[in-house]
Amino acid sequence: MDAEAVAVIDRPWAQAKAIPAAFEQLFRAEYARVVRIAYRVVADQGAAEDVAQDVFIAYYRAHAADAPYAAPWLHRAAAHTALNVVRSRARRTAREERDALGRDTSADPEDAALERERAREVRAALARMPRGSAELLALRYSGLSYAEVAAATGTKIDQVGTRLRRAHDAFRREVSRGQHR
Repeated sequence: MDAEAVAVIDRPWAQAKAIPAAFEQLFRAEYARVVRIAYRVVADQGAAEDVAQDVFIAYYRAHAADAPYAAPWLHRAAAHTALNVVRSRARRTAREERDALGRDTSADPEDAALERERAREVRAALARMPRGSAELLALRYSGLSYAEVAAATGTKIDQVGTRLRRAHDAFRREVSRGQHR
């Protein structure tokens, strides 16, 4: 980076507000997890980062950074926002085209095509499912523990297993329904 670019970056902006330390700490603590949750749903790193940005901006505008519900709110909002992205046909089509161009050409083309088809079926099944069930699956398969899923969805931890089983059943039905179309 040249000296002029560094000077522009380091220049104090007269109208820029300083980000509160509590929000910066929350951002640093939760950003990677929010991106992971979104990535598990949208399967595109750039789209997952966009989702994370939208989620943090929405949180910053409406909530206190040190609120006890901050992390669960961010996790659930990440799943919800990512599912909205999946439901958008135009974005999904663009994402699949970008994904197809970015595949390793040395990989077996048949395997790559099958993997793309499986991923498309999963996203389509999630899009057809009730929002709560799809969010639950997205949260759990993004690496959240049962306790974290319970906190993010506002349910008791002892209900998470049952709700996950029901969500899995609904997912299987949607996949089966999608294959018979």
